[in-house]
Amino acid sequence: MVSLSARESDLVFRIMGELSADHSCDVLRNTIGPMLLDLLNAQYFASYVWSEGSGTFGNRVALNMSDDNLKTYETYYQFRDPITPLLQRKRKTTAVAEIISRRALERSEFFNDFLARDGLHYGINYYAYIAGQNIGDLRIWRGRGRADFDRRDLEIVDAIGPAFTHAMRRALSREENNETRISLTNAIESESERVHLTEREKEIAAAVMLGKTDQQIASGLFISVTTVRTHLKNLFRKLDVSSRAQLMRRIALH
Repeated sequence: MVSLSARESDLVFRIMGELSADHSCDVLRNTIGPMLLDLLNAQYFASYVWSEGSGTFGNRVALNMSDDNLKTYETYYQFRDPITPLLQRKRKTTAVAEIISRRALERSEFFNDFLARDGLHYGINYYAYIAGQNIGDLRIWRGRGRADFDRRDLEIVDAIGPAFTHAMRRALSREENNETRISLTNAIESESERVHLTEREKEIAAAVMLGKTDQQIASGLFISVTTVRTHLKNLFRKLDVSSRAQLMRRIALH
């Protein structure tokens, strides 16, 4: 457990409050970005949503970074990026220094012609995953003259990460993100072929994967909470699990 100062505790409390609110995907990230920079004594923030279909990052929000420079990332540098594909594979907060040496980074085109143009020198990334799909990220950077991020910084972001993941899942669900829904449906259909889920059970499994509560599922499907819980009980039995978290892990494996 990370020990926080009073100021840090207040910032974490405020961030978690925003993550529990019903923000849109963009508002959510724009709201917590400045607080994360304050919390981590950092200067630069960007966040993208990964598109599995196109294999690209999009839906960008950013702070203290040039719009023109970021456009060059989206059209050119993300395809010549030596660090982000490696960071994206991680399921925890990871420092750039953990996956590439400082010397190798500073010799790369990516650093000299993209990162350094906005003054980015030391970075950490967190990638949110649901059902094996990357649904959003947090990219936090410090400039030259600042210290690199340390293990404590990574632990702080890791503590916030699951709440960010759940918030992004809820936001994308409300915004009818078709690609995320298709990916979830494919995973659920794969599992259904083996354990023969009913259509209603598949609908409820998808809602669980998107972080919806029993009440939200009931309202969305126009059934009672009692009926939702009966279907969940059947899902747990068929999938041989005993909790929502285990159900999510089971489906995510497929």
